[in-house]
Amino acid sequence: MAGKQQRVAIFTTASLPWMTGTAVNPLFRAAYLAKPGNWEVTLVVPWLSKADQILVYPNKMKFGSPAEQEAYVRRWLEERIGVLPRFDIKFYPGKFSTEKRSILPVGDISETISDDKADIAVLEEPEHLTWYHHGRRWKTKFQKVIGVVHTNYLEYVKREKNGYISAFILKHINSWVTDIYCHKVIRLSAATQDVPRSVICNVHGVNPKFIEIGKLKHQQLCQKEQAFFKGAYYIGKMVWSKGYTELLQLLHNHQTELSGLKMELYGSGEDSDEVKASAERLSLDIRVYPGRDHGDSIFHDYKVFINPSTTDVVCTTTAEALAMGKIVICANHPSNEFFKRFPNCHMYNTEREFVRLTMKALSQEPIPLSDELRHELSWEAATERFVSVADIAPTKSVGQQAPSSQHFMRISPEELQKNMEEASAFFHNTISGFEAARCVFGAIPNTLQPDEQQCKELGWNLQG
Repeated sequence: MAGKQQRVAIFTTASLPWMTGTAVNPLFRAAYLAKPGNWEVTLVVPWLSKADQILVYPNKMKFGSPAEQEAYVRRWLEERIGVLPRFDIKFYPGKFSTEKRSILPVGDISETISDDKADIAVLEEPEHLTWYHHGRRWKTKFQKVIGVVHTNYLEYVKREKNGYISAFILKHINSWVTDIYCHKVIRLSAATQDVPRSVICNVHGVNPKFIEIGKLKHQQLCQKEQAFFKGAYYIGKMVWSKGYTELLQLLHNHQTELSGLKMELYGSGEDSDEVKASAERLSLDIRVYPGRDHGDSIFHDYKVFINPSTTDVVCTTTAEALAMGKIVICANHPSNEFFKRFPNCHMYNTEREFVRLTMKALSQEPIPLSDELRHELSWEAATERFVSVADIAPTKSVGQQAPSSQHFMRISPEELQKNMEEASAFFHNTISGFEAARCVFGAIPNTLQPDEQQCKELGWNLQG
């Protein structure tokens, strides 16, 4: 690899216009990795047929071709970071699972990258991308495979019927597939499942526009001007598991102590009607509105962001609120560990502490954010952390390791482990090749290979 530009392929499980973390964060990662020009970067995202696009994308948005969707993605990014660095966007066939509320790959998506460009693969949500993988082994095709765990799947599964049994099974499957397909795994926080060869590091940043909003508020505070005119708010997808259960329970239990609190909730989702009804039953002034972009000017003047969610891995909206200079009230939980260094982040351990911190925050001004801490929230800093922890600095070689100097016929522990791992990968590949077995474990039927329609939309040769 010495003397030539390393090629990085970032595979993820969602794409804009679906405003989910696995669509937005890998896009920013690709752009900021490409900026210095040290890597040749390709972002690989799922392509959905129109029937699935209607289910997933907001406002019934549809694309007639991958090129049309790519243009949309690039425009969206350019509006946020300015001049775009050079990187490619490729599409793999995907299908939307209504049961899992997520997109699953169809066929062997590693084939999206040609063998001569298979240096480094970044699997955003590695367990999700490999549960039903059937084809070339990722570690065989790519010289280095880095997984980035985004989602606390076990926490979500535990909330379902027979959740603890399902979570137990899923925990072992996640460990198995990440072990056989990844050389290293980055966990965004300790709220995620511990898997083999994993390290904890927050390698995400915030959209640059939140940094700019924060700088403006910083100037106002330093000039002794009133920077924040509104009280408390929360924004998040309006499903109970996204913090609304905890929030409304806290508000319900402490209506007397929190009397006078005015708070707005912003979000859209399948539980919107129930959340609104629960809020209306409270004696507090809690108003519920449809979801909006967190960067919308309506949010600039709020002073306090209350986020009791514990299902996130690292909450993007918390980072955005801190970047905008707000006070954040959140639970003392592993998912919030990264934010402990920020003086405007106030964490509670008990309900009584939540009440005290909330009322205190509403009566004081935020502390102006230092340049150093503001940088920590940026994608520049997140990319520095990613390159360091993934160990893919441009001066490093990612070539194959030199042969061991073991004596003839002696098997080293490393070789034995490698042989066992290869056998395990062979077993997984065999199971994932049987349609019945795939369906038992939750795969979408007939997703071993893309169908004729998907191949046509992607411009692929069906035989190729």
